[in-house]
Amino acid sequence: MAKIKLTKNELKKQKDALKMYRRYLPTLMLKKQQLQAEIRVTENRIRELREQKEGIDEVVRTWIGVFGEKGIFVPGMLRISVLKIARGNIAGVSIPLFQGADFETQPYDLVRTPLWLDAAVDRMKQVLLLDLEAQTLEEQRKRLDHELRVTTQRVNLFEKIKIPETRGNIKKIQVYLGDQQTSAVVRGKIAKRSMEADQRSGASQ
Repeated sequence: MAKIKLTKNELKKQKDALKMYRRYLPTLMLKKQQLQAEIRVTENRIRELREQKEGIDEVVRTWIGVFGEKGIFVPGMLRISVLKIARGNIAGVSIPLFQGADFETQPYDLVRTPLWLDAAVDRMKQVLLLDLEAQTLEEQRKRLDHELRVTTQRVNLFEKIKIPETRGNIKKIQVYLGDQQTSAVVRGKIAKRSMEADQRSGASQ
């Protein structure tokens, strides 16, 4: 702990600092609670997306046999042409917001390809959308987690270090100044008695 000056100016400085810590601490604690709540919401949504994807995967597994038909469902048949990501703000944290995506499908002969191909392409679009939203939410959670760690450190700094330390400094300065004032009063009384004694001594001569 840095050495403090035992002066009235330092006492005012320490009182101002304590006032500032007490003013900002509730705001930081509120921000911490908000971040924790948002992280829970994000985690729940990620869990929902995973469950939805698993449901689609179950359906797709029943088509695995037909997917194996050579030259029907080929890599590159479906690709993302536009990824739509907006920017949002939660408790002062800039976060990405998934807005959807546009796809391009490689042209195929509707007459010569099996009927299941249209459904397969739709299912793949659904899976990709779920994956993309989940990835965006993971990035959200990562940023919110980082901000929560920083905010928690600040709360702990104010609550467990700065406020107790500043209170201690104020008490130390007040005790010192009180002692100085008492000493000054005692010295004044002694000086007064000494002057009175000198006056009496001079009068008796």
